[in-house]
Amino acid sequence: MNISPAETLAAAVRGERLALARSLTLYENGELGGEEISALAQPASEFPVIGITGAPGVGKSCLIDHIVQAWSSAGHHVAVIAVDPTSPITGGALLGDRLRMSTADSADNVYFRSIATRRHGGSVPTVVKGMLAILRAAGWNRCIVETVGAGQGDIRVAAVAERIVLLEAPGRGDGVQAEKAGLVELADLIVVNKADLDGAEKTADEIRQALEVATIPTPTIILTSAITGEGIDEMLDSIESLEFNPHTASARTRECLRAMWEQKLLDHPDFDDLLVEVVAGNLSVEAALEKLTEIDEG
Repeated sequence: MNISPAETLAAAVRGERLALARSLTLYENGELGGEEISALAQPASEFPVIGITGAPGVGKSCLIDHIVQAWSSAGHHVAVIAVDPTSPITGGALLGDRLRMSTADSADNVYFRSIATRRHGGSVPTVVKGMLAILRAAGWNRCIVETVGAGQGDIRVAAVAERIVLLEAPGRGDGVQAEKAGLVELADLIVVNKADLDGAEKTADEIRQALEVATIPTPTIILTSAITGEGIDEMLDSIESLEFNPHTASARTRECLRAMWEQKLLDHPDFDDLLVEVVAGNLSVEAALEKLTEIDEG
């Protein structure tokens, strides 16, 4: 018996876990439309989606593990979308974060989903926004998005997350790299992890000084250690109390618009054919772009 995408989505909203996985896959593959997602009823009082970002090696997965354990123990239904680098062979996610998180799918009220960046230019594919809508409609009241942590593209997390937690760590030699990428300006909370190592306080001070020079309001900066547990409770309390920051509203909206526009170009039915023509030298990049932008004009 064949079940339609709409029926699968309805089953997911009713709480069927297998249907949820299938619905997310259907949406990711473009077999569930935006209209069906927009029609989903969302909870009246939603806890904001938390985006957790930072360079590779700062301990994102370990700290997320602590957050998931705390929320799960408190009775919340916790969902994590981890954006993994795309495999050059399969085009899928490498699932590295799932291997590092002890809480991944460890309880009925924990759901973990890895997705690939695929050909999306940013570190967070636009499809994540619709996947979050499905999860929320299905009763997952605490949602986390973990980014690849690959550099300036991480700013794209602002297009899908309502609060951003930026992770740093000592000893990387680039304590102010993040503000060059614009992430510090968008962060609602900054966590310097690996506080058990030398240089953690110095890293926190460098970030404070950089923000003061740029005359940017300084968000709370917390030192933590995923190994010793230092600062974990303070971090959890701070996440609970994060409020909307009107100073970053314009930048967040800009990222939303950029992400949606980029996705329109990538979804153009002639995108791949035009790419082949440009590579072959039969068409200029400018001419290809003109054809792609005719999608709403013709």
